[in-house]
Amino acid sequence: MKNTMKKVLGIAVIAVMLLGLLASCGGGSTEPAAEGDDEASDLPLIGIMKLMDHTSLNTIEDSIISGLEERGYKDGESCVIDRQDGQGDMSVMKTIAQRFTANKCDVIIAIATPAAQAVLSETTDIPLIFAAVTDPIDAGIVESLENPGGNVSGTSDAISPSDIIGLAEEMTPGFQKIGALYSAGEDNSASVIKDLKVFADEKGYEIVESTVTSSTEVQQAAQYLADKVDIVFSPIDNTVASAMAVASDVINSAGIPYYVSADSMVQDGALATYGIDYTILGDETADMVAEVLGGAEAGSLPVRTMSEMSVYVNQETADAIGLEIPQSVLDRATIF
Repeated sequence: MKNTMKKVLGIAVIAVMLLGLLASCGGGSTEPAAEGDDEASDLPLIGIMKLMDHTSLNTIEDSIISGLEERGYKDGESCVIDRQDGQGDMSVMKTIAQRFTANKCDVIIAIATPAAQAVLSETTDIPLIFAAVTDPIDAGIVESLENPGGNVSGTSDAISPSDIIGLAEEMTPGFQKIGALYSAGEDNSASVIKDLKVFADEKGYEIVESTVTSSTEVQQAAQYLADKVDIVFSPIDNTVASAMAVASDVINSAGIPYYVSADSMVQDGALATYGIDYTILGDETADMVAEVLGGAEAGSLPVRTMSEMSVYVNQETADAIGLEIPQSVLDRATIF
């Protein structure tokens, strides 16, 4: 009887230990401190959620992590970072936002507009610093760039499409029809295309739109434009960016210059852009996070827009479409 009781007690202890381990697991690449770990629980808890996995957002995330470390916030030593991928799914992002809220993160970082919107739908108390939100006012995230208000601020990757089309005029003059390849469901993209249409009206260009709702539609949307336009333009669109290999293959095969809005999209096959460096944007985001962890109120920090712009050109793509890059562009461009 005693041996039987000992076995029962032993099984019960093991079951409790297993339940404790399961409760501490969450699914992120870096887990928050386990309950009872006094030393770790005293460290600031930072939640990072990016919209999805693609070059632009990955560059931003990596730059944020390194930027935080440079400012004294190293994961596992002076802070705990919980990194999550929203998989481009609003229901997944909502669940992640709920997780961050339940775990009482000291600050949440949301990379891309939908990620920031998902976090704001779950908390108006925990400080939120967003990254790469093109038009945070139009997206309903902040009240103004100078005075965001509430619990939120961050960095914007806004760039005027007129500047990029200006680069196109220099590199491939003589075009008339501009194809607009973008996701109609992304607020940031719709905002940029609206500006593009205004610019096109002023300059006498014709805009031919081809929109997608998911990355699986990008190939067909690109093919639709291939025999209808002289050049193609894509804003900083996460859906298109996640399928850049497909989009650029279709457009380059048609011999059409493809202009985009992010350096990483050029790296992934587009011809060129005049835009920001996402490594710099990530570092600026990290700086704002450090300010919040130091006691600043997120809503009192002005939204940071990037002033350092550069020309980025993909030489392999230029060769593929038979384009000789003008020397005036080469003199100031970063060549991939």
